[in-house]
Amino acid sequence: MRPVPVHPFVRFGAAVATAGILLAGLSAPASATESDQLWIDAPYEKSLQTGAEAGTPVEVGLYHDNDNFTVTDGRLTVDTSGLAGVAEVTWPENCAPSGTTAVCTVVQVPVIGSDYSPQVLLEVHAADGAEAGAQGRITYAATATGGPEGTLEAPLDSFGTTLTLASGPDLVLAGLDPVEGATPGTVHTAPLTVKNEGQEPARGFTLGMMASYGLGFDSRYDACTYTQTGGEYAPMSRAECAFDRVLLPGETFTLPEPLRIALGDHAFRERMDVDVQPAGGVTDVNEENNYRILEVDAVNTADFAVRGSRVSGAVGETVKAALTFRNKGPGWFGNLGSGDSVALVDFTVPEGVTVTRAPAACDPRTLDGGSYRPGRLGAPRYVCEMPYWVLENTARTFRFDLRVDAVVPDAKGQVALRPVITGAGFPHDPKPGNNTGWVTVNPAPAA
Repeated sequence: MRPVPVHPFVRFGAAVATAGILLAGLSAPASATESDQLWIDAPYEKSLQTGAEAGTPVEVGLYHDNDNFTVTDGRLTVDTSGLAGVAEVTWPENCAPSGTTAVCTVVQVPVIGSDYSPQVLLEVHAADGAEAGAQGRITYAATATGGPEGTLEAPLDSFGTTLTLASGPDLVLAGLDPVEGATPGTVHTAPLTVKNEGQEPARGFTLGMMASYGLGFDSRYDACTYTQTGGEYAPMSRAECAFDRVLLPGETFTLPEPLRIALGDHAFRERMDVDVQPAGGVTDVNEENNYRILEVDAVNTADFAVRGSRVSGAVGETVKAALTFRNKGPGWFGNLGSGDSVALVDFTVPEGVTVTRAPAACDPRTLDGGSYRPGRLGAPRYVCEMPYWVLENTARTFRFDLRVDAVVPDAKGQVALRPVITGAGFPHDPKPGNNTGWVTVNPAPAA
């Protein structure tokens, strides 16, 4: 089963990595463009509250791999026979139930993208008399019209949702609505509440807040400890708070004073991750609503620039060429959700020289951008990967050793900044003219 992202952003608590980036110039093999597969997007497990009036949503969807094909008439078969005595399902309008199964229709089956959302919204209630700890299971199967052979089928016996009855607190974060058009250097008030929607009290709880580099905590609370983090990951400010307040079922907690977030002069595309958990090792019965992200988009720019170098050498000598990326600000920049590199430094090797040493962050390429098979050295082109974040004054230099095989006066190799996604550009960059430079070997004397 293929994973489907739960959140549109990577949590700060997880390592943000840049592995698997598709560099410009690579193309999918022909077989990939001629195949397609149907998949079912369903939660692996869910908790149901005993005695709760409201049902628990179980969102299920269909999607397929290849956008070269149009896929329609999706048929999702939902089998709830495994819920007997444990839970009951309320069916949405696009499902036709018959006994313990239902066939749900999905008129247009999409590929996964930022606008994807599940098409079948089930509502599940604990059965009368069912006790905490009881488990049941929903299983799924699906077909659709389309693909290379006209019909697609999801892998059989591969998709299901295990439901476990539970009784306890259910802490729900609310507030933290997105902020757009914020001004760097200002302070923003972010409403935040915690409500216990469970059937049992929460006897204290913890609140964790992680703010990206452009944000700071203007309001401070006695119940919180504040730290700074960094290293290989983007700098962040963290607040760990412990409140001994007992939250009864239905009660709502607000902070002692409003949460105020300060935007630095370098603020740009910011986020604050907030997580709440019951204290004392008690398990929240529905952790899906324990986490929220405050997105803050500030009006700012980040001027990316690159420059090469001028080197000279006789035949047989090795010269050292430097390619330097610089963010001239005023804003920092981070791909905090995707973890993608902020930019690729694309270097075409000048005529008459051979690369004998290349930085580890630079991948060898053919001139047209394909994989260079002979090895890391001697390639005609290199693509160097920047990290997923740069500060407002970051400078990074990639150093190459070039052996002079033939003296070619004024031999030039282009150095260019490129986005990870071809054609995306750098909309945050106010001066695209400085995104290109040159490495010149044996430059001609000035006239």
